[in-house]
Amino acid sequence: MEKRESQEKLGTMPVGKLLAVMSLPMMISMLVQALYNAVDAMFVARLSEDALTAVSLAFPFQNVMIAVGVGSGVGVNALVSRSLGRGDKATAERIANVQNFLSICYALVFALLGGFFARRFFLMQTDSAVIVDHGATYLSICTLFCLGMFYGQNWEKLLVATGNSVLSMVCQATGAVVNIILDPVLIFGLGPFPRLEVAGAAWATVIGQVVAALLALFFCLKYNKAVRFRLRQMLPSWPIIRDICSIGVPSTLTVCLGSVITYGMNAIVLPFSTTAAAVFGVWLKLQYFAFMPVFGMNNGTIAIYSYNYGAGRLDRVKATLRLALGVCAAVTIAAGAVYALFPAAMLGLFHASENMLALGVPALRICACSLVFGGMSVIFSSSYQSLGYSGLTLLVSLCRQVFFSLPLAWLLSRTGILERVWLAIPISEAATLCLAFILSRFVLKKAEKR
Repeated sequence: MEKRESQEKLGTMPVGKLLAVMSLPMMISMLVQALYNAVDAMFVARLSEDALTAVSLAFPFQNVMIAVGVGSGVGVNALVSRSLGRGDKATAERIANVQNFLSICYALVFALLGGFFARRFFLMQTDSAVIVDHGATYLSICTLFCLGMFYGQNWEKLLVATGNSVLSMVCQATGAVVNIILDPVLIFGLGPFPRLEVAGAAWATVIGQVVAALLALFFCLKYNKAVRFRLRQMLPSWPIIRDICSIGVPSTLTVCLGSVITYGMNAIVLPFSTTAAAVFGVWLKLQYFAFMPVFGMNNGTIAIYSYNYGAGRLDRVKATLRLALGVCAAVTIAAGAVYALFPAAMLGLFHASENMLALGVPALRICACSLVFGGMSVIFSSSYQSLGYSGLTLLVSLCRQVFFSLPLAWLLSRTGILERVWLAIPISEAATLCLAFILSRFVLKKAEKR
């Protein structure tokens, strides 16, 4: 009975308390996690605006790597939770162990891509030799030493799936704190450490990821009683890999779409100036920071949705969705208000020049309006995955980040006025929320008939 206590609370604890227990630690840890990228940018910006632009242009490639880890972790999270909801511990253990094999494969693929194509990736975006040099250095280190990131995502999501979200929070927060401490030390060469500049930001990131992964492994081995790691069970099982992918690929593509819009928007705004690309990079950091509580709550709700759907408790699924939407609205409205009221202060965190302030203040005020729409779309779409409609999650993300935003931004750029380009972001987010609401009603009605 004691061994099953963590996962059984997913089906018995009151929904309000359960959402707090499962999601609040993840929301806090994801907020700290957001500091990985933001703090890198803040310190790098003190080197030069070119260095900040380089780190911003690196984000699409970096984000694809993160997307694969997150999507695979989400697939394992949902499958393990669903198996435990049915009382099938053996299947849950097999799924968790196969994921260890997949993490090694992902790391090898991205290490090769980063090693051979990092410089070419930047040459596709800019002809500035300084930006290319900074960016290739930063991205090469992050990709060549990405194993910690993939295993961290794997083991942290496994802790969440088995009801140990507090331990997952500790892992992510510890890794982020290590990164924050090492950033100034390695970038500027404090104490006995050499001045590594942009390379120092990359080393701080990968060291933080390794620390988080090792701590997650320790917690899984010592405290996770729901599933155990066994070497023989790591051998690939194609049915399990297929199931992980069927649930996780939409999440992977959802996060990857962030790379598409980033690359696309950079291509649209770079003709105005490289400073415009730096402003968009700052907005992405601020948006990412505001969305991290939403993504953290999603990590908690996926386990709740999946367990209760597997147990036939659709009433608890609906109650969790309603409560998650309310919390999301409160968080994103508050963040949007801060960004809209204090845009100069937000840009000042990134050592903004006068020109960057002139371009960035109106941009932040316009983009801040989009947060509540985008956050609620994310909450709606995550429920589709757990109820077996992963394709709809992908559809919502495609509309939000590609079909609506990029064509509209391109059309507005034809006016030759940069401020109008930023309008594409809140307009596309609002349109996507309308679609997500309609699809949610469809999914819940279908689930009721099962």
